[in-house]
Amino acid sequence: MTFRFPPTCSPCRRSGASASRAALLAALLPGALLGQAFTQRGFLEIRNFAYPQTAPGDSGRLVSEQLLRYEASWRIRSSLQFNAGFDARFDSHRQFERAWRLDWADRRRQRPALSARRLSLLAHKGGFTFEGGRQFIRWGKADILNPTDRFAPKDFLNVLTTDFLSVTALRGTYERGGDTLDLVVQPLFTPSRTPLLNQRWAALPEEAAQFRLVEAPVQYPRRAAAGLRWNHLGDGYEFSLSFYDGYNHLPVYAASVTLLPPPSIVFQRIHPQMRMYGGDVALPTRWLTLKGEAAYFTSSTPLADNYVLYVIQAERQRGEWLFVGGYAGESVTERRVQIDFAPDRGLAKTFLGRTSYNIDTNRSIAVEGAVRQNGKGVYTKLEYTQAVGAHWRVTAAANLLRGAREDFLGQYRRNSNFLLALRYSF
Repeated sequence: MTFRFPPTCSPCRRSGASASRAALLAALLPGALLGQAFTQRGFLEIRNFAYPQTAPGDSGRLVSEQLLRYEASWRIRSSLQFNAGFDARFDSHRQFERAWRLDWADRRRQRPALSARRLSLLAHKGGFTFEGGRQFIRWGKADILNPTDRFAPKDFLNVLTTDFLSVTALRGTYERGGDTLDLVVQPLFTPSRTPLLNQRWAALPEEAAQFRLVEAPVQYPRRAAAGLRWNHLGDGYEFSLSFYDGYNHLPVYAASVTLLPPPSIVFQRIHPQMRMYGGDVALPTRWLTLKGEAAYFTSSTPLADNYVLYVIQAERQRGEWLFVGGYAGESVTERRVQIDFAPDRGLAKTFLGRTSYNIDTNRSIAVEGAVRQNGKGVYTKLEYTQAVGAHWRVTAAANLLRGAREDFLGQYRRNSNFLLALRYSF
């Protein structure tokens, strides 16, 4: 919704002089804010997961999550805008914190009960746009995997149901004609949130059950990260080149075993130094839109690999149908990783696809999946969504995972689940 600010009032008791000043302020404020639009939106969502099987270290089969999200923007003047967003969460499985404090950095192992999702100031003049603060930055053109998307950490507490995390950054964009230059500086590192060690999505081997698992404190990178991306829109094609110098938001692990009672395994997350050289391209044709994205990653951290990650996909829209399919590949030039958590690389050497159909304005159905090229891992999701009235939406989904336990997809074979979600938007 969009509206003008109403006159300000307060329920507090005031003296006659204070009340007069408040009345004067209330009279002057609408004029002072003339032309300053305020917009807001949000939703309350309840998600319920049912797992037919238990998992090592986690016997829970029913998990309920509640999320209240509020987003607002204030256009101070035509060239200046303030953006804000906040989340409030609660769950039944102790994946979320119970401390009612406002989290600003998204660095804790559990999801915060209260967090600032976005808090930024955006200004633009001519072809220049600047944004500073907590914000979302997305790079790349592919739909099924984005190797060049380096400023986009995710929440992986549930590996299949993820949400992007914002980053604290300064971003400057210059656009002229068909060319766009994007410069990002990220002074405060934001990691992806990894599965909790004592819950099912950690997918630890059964042999680890005889050990006490300990996670050592994380030493986050202190140096700022930076990235540069140039995008060119031509006649019948689009491509970009990108560079990133910083740290991987996905961790590798240093592990040590102590046999003294009680036997323990101590894990420490390390976010390795990373440089990325990448590019992407989109080629619309009469029948299909072809997309490709690739990146070469190097690292000076001894525990990190040097590798190439790439995606090739085709997309076709026909009426209410949308078809997307492709292949994600990887080539390791220097292997040094022993233990890591890398969903982007975990989907490499895999055929991926998604098909969706809009039944009508209120209902849609979608099927997506991933199949390892050697057949050792399979993921399939069937989802149905229906809007009810102007504010309500119901989503039902079934997720199936199968495969060998040494495969990234197969290790979650006991985590197949059913999802029922109810959302009220305002």
